[in-house]
Amino acid sequence: MSEDRPDIERVSSRLIYENRWMRVREDAIRRRDGSSGVYGVIEKPDFVVVAPVHEDGSVTLVQQYRYPVAARHWEFCQGLWGPPGTDPALAAAHELAEETGLAAASLLHAGFLHNSYGTIAQGYHVFLGTGLTEGEARREAEEQDLVSRRVGRAEFERMIRAGEMRDGVTLAAWGLLLVRGLV
Repeated sequence: MSEDRPDIERVSSRLIYENRWMRVREDAIRRRDGSSGVYGVIEKPDFVVVAPVHEDGSVTLVQQYRYPVAARHWEFCQGLWGPPGTDPALAAAHELAEETGLAAASLLHAGFLHNSYGTIAQGYHVFLGTGLTEGEARREAEEQDLVSRRVGRAEFERMIRAGEMRDGVTLAAWGLLLVRGLV
């Protein structure tokens, strides 16, 4: 096996679908052993997720209807804001205020993770928001059904153990914050 050959090489690519939020493409590929195959790839811009942790250890969650899974679920606030290349910290502050009305005195960048990298070319920046002050949420039309709720840490962790927290981004962000000793 030649180490100078890539594991997978794109031979050709065609756009299948595109809208303002995403692109779907199909790539013909060649593997290191010479065999060929096909990959379907979803391209979406990177986003931010903010874990708003209050001085008493409680967290603020948001819940909204998620169309692809036809259900409402609790999660940390997350999204994207601004043109490509926008400072993730600015996007995090904007998303936090927009969805919860909270402003953070400190937004600590805890890391960058990939979102389902077997099919989606998208990642997300994880932020810990502390020194929180309350204000008025400024939700977009797509977020009109969004509600926010402050829950104690014990209740939040109970929700995780009980399987009530199903958002992988929220769970990964919390796990990263835990193992880094930030919460």
